[in-house]
Amino acid sequence: MLDNDQAQHLLTGGGNVIDNDGDKIGSIGQIFLDDESGRPEWVTVKTGLFGGGESFVPLRDAEVAGDDLRVPYDKATVKDAPRISDSDGHLSEDEEETLYRYYGTEGADYDTKYAHDVDSTSRGVGHDTSGPETDSAMTRSEEQVRVGTETRETGRARLRKYVVTENVTQTVPVSREEVRLEREPITDANRDEALSGGDITEEEHEVVLTEERPVVQKETVPVERVRLDKDTVTDQHEVDETVRKEEIELDESDATRRSRTDR
Repeated sequence: MLDNDQAQHLLTGGGNVIDNDGDKIGSIGQIFLDDESGRPEWVTVKTGLFGGGESFVPLRDAEVAGDDLRVPYDKATVKDAPRISDSDGHLSEDEEETLYRYYGTEGADYDTKYAHDVDSTSRGVGHDTSGPETDSAMTRSEEQVRVGTETRETGRARLRKYVVTENVTQTVPVSREEVRLEREPITDANRDEALSGGDITEEEHEVVLTEERPVVQKETVPVERVRLDKDTVTDQHEVDETVRKEEIELDESDATRRSRTDR
């Protein structure tokens, strides 16, 4: 079992709780002392995101390894331990027995009391009331919110190319030939050509007509390049959390009573 100096070293060292396989369970949270002997009896382990969960582990058979604490249980066992509320900084006998039964150890017939939080900077481990392990000062502790961020996948975007068909209409000028009958009178200029044939004959004269038709050809040409890029957008997100803190006030009732008795 740990002594008070070892417990204070663990609290100020900011170490972790290690399971029997050497894996990290979580960070050291609080250490609870036996009311009668003043020795460390329980340690809490902060687990989950930002240390949101807290599990109790008995300090029997626990060993100090540098700034860390090794316990004879596996990670799953500690994380699944019964959740005990320590809002009053104290474990009841029933809560202790519940934890001892869960861990398979024999219970104790005494209560334990909260000694220090992981942020405590007091001189030594002890009760909050006067006792052999404390000086004349009282330690005031409070919870502090530490907010961080984590990166998680929110979706995926990909480029996909597919073919669509659309109609393209263009106007193209085309030309064609048409027959036009022209008559010209006999003149001195064309008289010789007019009299070159027979007098009365039958004959044909043929003219070839042409026209233009649209001819469509298609070719594939690159028109643009498309790529994916990412922009980082920063939003403001408010985190609302309830924290506890201790207040210290002066109780003069005993001092006043003694003063009046003395008179």
